[in-house]
Amino acid sequence: MKIQTHQLINREYCGTPLVLEKGYSKVELKTSDTMMVDETGLVHGGFIFGLADYAAMIAVNHPHVVLGGAQVKFVKPVKNNETVWAEAVVEDGDGKKRNVNVTITNGKETVFQGLFTCFVLDRHVLK
Repeated sequence: MKIQTHQLINREYCGTPLVLEKGYSKVELKTSDTMMVDETGLVHGGFIFGLADYAAMIAVNHPHVVLGGAQVKFVKPVKNNETVWAEAVVEDGDGKKRNVNVTITNGKETVFQGLFTCFVLDRHVLK
């Protein structure tokens, strides 16, 4: 299946797609020193959220999908040089609205959970 959205996204910061099926995606992010917020190696939550958002967008996989809202929970911290995987599942949709559940794990534990509300528009949001 071909990715139809977010064509120019920076995969270094938002992850690399591993699996894409109808209504499902799995995306891998290898964290790095440039994502750290302090000397302990804690990764800024924005990178984890970005990974989750990207996984949700490609699970919907429409050229004009946008994020409308999200309910998220950061469960465990992520450190630099750690690899995490996001799995996104489109749960339901009504008209232009799609609800996408996203779980991010470090291979052993869940580090993030979220419900993303996405909208499929008739045209690009900036047009």
